[in-house]
Amino acid sequence: MIRRSSEPNPSEQFQQWLDRVARPIEFATRDAFAHLPTVKNLNHFVSSQVMQALSDRVYPRTIEAALLRLRELFFEDQQRLPAEDQQRRLQEAAVILEVLRKEARDPAGAWHEPEPVVMCEPVMTVTPSKPWWAQPIRFAKGVGPKRTSLLQRFGIETVEDALWTLPWRYEDRSVMTPIGQLVPGVQASICGTIVRSEAKRARRRRLAILDIVVEDSTGHLQAVFFNQPFLESLFIVGTSVMLTGRLVAGAQGWGAMRMEVAQYEVVGAESEAPLHVGRIVPVYHETKGWTSRQMRVLMKGLLDSHAAEAQEVLPVPLRARYRLLPIQQAIQDVHFPQPGTDGGQLDRGLTPAHRRLAFEELFVLQLALASRQRVMKEEVKLVSFNPKTPLLGKLDRALPFDLTTAQTRVIREILSDMTSRKPMNRLVQGDVGCGKTVVAAQAMVLACGSGYQAALMAPTEILAEQHHRTMKRLLEPIGLSVVLVSGGGRATARKAVRAQVASGAAQIVIGTHAVIQQGVAFAKLGLAVVDEQHRFGVLQRKTLIEKGYKPDVLVLTATPIPRTLAMTVYGDLDVSVIDQMPPGRKPVRTFLLSDGQRGRAYQILRDELRSGRQAYVVYPLVEESEKTDLQAALQGAEQLQADELAEFRVGLVHGRMKSEEKDQVMASYKKGDIQVLVSTTVVEVGVDVPNATVMMIEHAERFGLAQLHQLRGRVGRSGHQSYCLLMASWVLGGKGIMGQGGKGTPLSPYPSTPSSAARERLDALVRSNDGFVIAEEDLRIRGPGEFFGFRQWGMPEFRAANLVRDADILQHARQEAFALVSQDPQLKAPAHRALRETMLRRWEAKLELGSVS
Repeated sequence: MIRRSSEPNPSEQFQQWLDRVARPIEFATRDAFAHLPTVKNLNHFVSSQVMQALSDRVYPRTIEAALLRLRELFFEDQQRLPAEDQQRRLQEAAVILEVLRKEARDPAGAWHEPEPVVMCEPVMTVTPSKPWWAQPIRFAKGVGPKRTSLLQRFGIETVEDALWTLPWRYEDRSVMTPIGQLVPGVQASICGTIVRSEAKRARRRRLAILDIVVEDSTGHLQAVFFNQPFLESLFIVGTSVMLTGRLVAGAQGWGAMRMEVAQYEVVGAESEAPLHVGRIVPVYHETKGWTSRQMRVLMKGLLDSHAAEAQEVLPVPLRARYRLLPIQQAIQDVHFPQPGTDGGQLDRGLTPAHRRLAFEELFVLQLALASRQRVMKEEVKLVSFNPKTPLLGKLDRALPFDLTTAQTRVIREILSDMTSRKPMNRLVQGDVGCGKTVVAAQAMVLACGSGYQAALMAPTEILAEQHHRTMKRLLEPIGLSVVLVSGGGRATARKAVRAQVASGAAQIVIGTHAVIQQGVAFAKLGLAVVDEQHRFGVLQRKTLIEKGYKPDVLVLTATPIPRTLAMTVYGDLDVSVIDQMPPGRKPVRTFLLSDGQRGRAYQILRDELRSGRQAYVVYPLVEESEKTDLQAALQGAEQLQADELAEFRVGLVHGRMKSEEKDQVMASYKKGDIQVLVSTTVVEVGVDVPNATVMMIEHAERFGLAQLHQLRGRVGRSGHQSYCLLMASWVLGGKGIMGQGGKGTPLSPYPSTPSSAARERLDALVRSNDGFVIAEEDLRIRGPGEFFGFRQWGMPEFRAANLVRDADILQHARQEAFALVSQDPQLKAPAHRALRETMLRRWEAKLELGSVS
């Protein structure tokens, strides 16, 4: 059909579409995002608009990629994201819209109309000329725009994404049981011919019922289908079918069994190989509107079309060393296993096909990390530090304690990095209380003693304020100026601090994300220290670095990271570990107690308070909710002050309080005016009160293991014996567990545990005080998909690999990747070109590999 001259051309239509999508985004970003809270359902609006646009026409490649990225930004519920993430996504969306406007105005012929189609001739569907792996999934047979949106819930955008979406379990339906040998109550598969098919309708329930009888040489069996009227035309008398399901009693009891059918397959003389029964069947994750059965049909079509085209990217010597299957066979076998494949290995992901795909996935990631590290180490270092600055000696003499051997070793590694010709990108791991702050102070003193500024960015205001107080106490006596950049307080005070930072008068700059706001400019930033980096997105860290002409970067974390995660999350950083605690500290004794043992817990609490110590009582909520049975911090503080702890002074701090109120309470607690601090998890990090010896955690089963370990780390910071009391409301009538160094009776069996994972978490915390042991246990319990929230860590989400199961593969893949980059830094050898293209395709955007050449 020829467009009428009065109709707008495609470019004009696209401009109108852009205006419609841009209005709410521009409104939300206006006035420094002041209107953002008032904008509702933005993610749904943008996502639906993009999908509609993509279904209307085929766009040039650059426009299509930009549209897909725009939808990706609004795929999640914006209102559930942190404010800084919402703002970052809106800023990126605005950039994408501007790029699209320029593309739409391009007169180079990208928007020409296709030639008129002669309707009497066959119409061929033409897909974009892209490599098979990059073709949008909507062009796959049987998908289309509507099903595309369903597949995108699984992260499937392209054909490659689909083929790397593996089954989560398998069912062996390959054994056909003769009907005469069926056993009541068990799952079985049969093959027979339909000898009766009768459609009925139940008037009362308005149910469509299809009643069939299947017969083989040994007997016959009834099967009933509810509300599936479309099967009536499929299950006609004389049709051969395969059925899988559980055998249950029929209307006349077990003498006339019937099958509750889970899967069926029509078998014909000219039919294709069965997909759903008669074989080992892959089972995929489902969503509303998309079933595992539909996924199998899609995978079969994709494999038939593209499996032979799958490009082998792993070098031949590497595949030979590890006896890895060819990629074509691995993809085929992982979706549709060969008969006789061990079912246990399939479900655990241990078949040769699974291990082949896991190796490639981990190897390509490690190759990207190795390439990124190479680029960073080859950067020209724009800062020069003086290792002989007298300030380092002054700091050493001013410290009121001796450094541990581990601290000294890590400081030596950091100072060596800073005084080398290559930029520093180092991660320092250490358990709570090991002394990372002093290590960071040494690095900042070297920077400032060399004429540069140093910035320290923390995830919360409480932690930033804690660092500010600590650094002022340590560094101002040796002549360094320390300031706190805050998002709150009076405007005049904020302006004055920013002026000091811009002029260079402020040498040590500490703050939260306020440090990277547009109003903060450094005179000469030489070192960026990022504390608890997993709480920040990549963009914030990148912005901070860009403010200071590529300063050296030191990342601190008190959340111990399992070795496998460290090789992926921070695989491009050099890693130092402080694995030694300051002398004189005693392991915290940890008790797991039930509500019936609350009196025992309060007695420990009162004994410590009467000895002049202090205590924390932590609740998961701020105030009671009708939807939960948890006691909240507000009511808990009032109850403790009125009853069990009436003789002591009880304070309260939580995240909903104003900064000034929190500061007052924390100052009183540090002075000892408040003896018991009732709190939510705002004290998880950044609070250092050595006199506190008791951490009592209410409803401990509701906390994560890493969070529990962080909370326990608030005590045990002096030479006094400290205690952690885990109050688990569902532990009934048992005896308490005492942790390391304790004497107690083992806990009796859990009579009503709502979650076995909760039990494992608390047991793990009781057994060990070692944060690295606890982190490994947490990874095992929760699995890599939930550990600390990969999105917050910047953690890649794997399709084939599992970091718990495949730790050995990861180690080998990392060794091979770094060796290959050392041998062929730019991967320019002919045997490595396909590998380089795959690495950039999968990781260029996520790991900022644009500088890899």
